[in-house]
Amino acid sequence: MVENQSDNIENKENDVSNQDNSPEDNLSVKDPKIRNDEISDQKTEEIDTEELKNTLSNNDARLEQLEKEHETLKNQYVRISADFDNFRKRQSRDQDDLKIQLVSKTLTAILPIVDNFERARQQLKPESEEAQALHRSYQGLYKQLVEVLKQQGVSPMRVVGQQFDPNLHEAVLREPSEEFEEDFIIEELQRGYHIDGKVLRHALVKVSMGPGKQNSQQEVEKDKVEGDVDSGVNTSEDV
Repeated sequence: MVENQSDNIENKENDVSNQDNSPEDNLSVKDPKIRNDEISDQKTEEIDTEELKNTLSNNDARLEQLEKEHETLKNQYVRISADFDNFRKRQSRDQDDLKIQLVSKTLTAILPIVDNFERARQQLKPESEEAQALHRSYQGLYKQLVEVLKQQGVSPMRVVGQQFDPNLHEAVLREPSEEFEEDFIIEELQRGYHIDGKVLRHALVKVSMGPGKQNSQQEVEKDKVEGDVDSGVNTSEDV
């Protein structure tokens, strides 16, 4: 019986020893797998890091490309906007010029009527009461016509005493003058008009040749007369 107890004790010790040795054996078996997992995890991390670096590099390159495209599109927008603004201004100027041309054409056809009113006003000298009433009616119509021209931006030129300007005036006659210097306007033969600062109709004028021209012409005629007299005297002496 004592032997059986001793055997049981030995068996228990063996079991205990076996239990104590089994974890170490298990660890020794599992160590290669754990190391492989650790190596695999490390490689995975390295791959992930490399992929992240490549992704960041690609994103930087893409961002740089997008910035260049944005700058190009921005420059194109600025250029197109400037071209459109110039086109809009040019269209506005063309429309204004066309409007002025149409108005000028119409008003130019009316100006001879204004000239006739002007001439009639200078010639009419009403004496009777009936003639004066008619003259007042005529003056009322003339004022209405002038007011319409003013509303359209038409204004008459004042040319007498002004220096001749071919952009504004048209010289019909030139004659000597003691009162005005050369190239100054002596008389207005037909009134000129402006419209919005532009010439609607040139003024027909008489221009001074200056006092010197007349004196020199008189001296030439005097010298010619004296030459004729001297030649006559010489002829009589020869006879």
